[in-house]
Amino acid sequence: MTLKAQITEDMKNAMRQKETARLGTIRLLLSAVKQKEVDERIELTDAHVIAIVEKLIKQRKDSISQYQAAKREDLADLEIAEMHVLEAYLPAQLSVGEVEALVQKALQDSGATGPADMGKVIGILKPILAGKADMGMVSGLVKAALNKNT
Repeated sequence: MTLKAQITEDMKNAMRQKETARLGTIRLLLSAVKQKEVDERIELTDAHVIAIVEKLIKQRKDSISQYQAAKREDLADLEIAEMHVLEAYLPAQLSVGEVEALVQKALQDSGATGPADMGKVIGILKPILAGKADMGMVSGLVKAALNKNT
């Protein structure tokens, strides 16, 4: 079953069980998926859907930080709940140790020697780690490793 089909099935189950908060979040996700399909006139793969989920989670994280800065914990809690629903559609996250091992392998494969080669290393890692690790963390690990090499 594709990820899109799983999301549609989860929407139907949320409707049957009258889970309004979860249903709203799933509808928002399906809407974003369908909008992307219409805009680009393509059938989305699981990788595309994961990218959309990651984008929506990033938006939630940004909103949470803004709401907490404004002392609006009620709105932050709603965003956190939506983020948890969305995270269920991401693949299992890799541990920091696994990511560090992949970073070291990418450094060796690319022949990177300094900070100027960061784009080359990230280019290797992005397709491997998409949806499986926070790319901000990966970027920090690559930067630290490249600075250590110089």
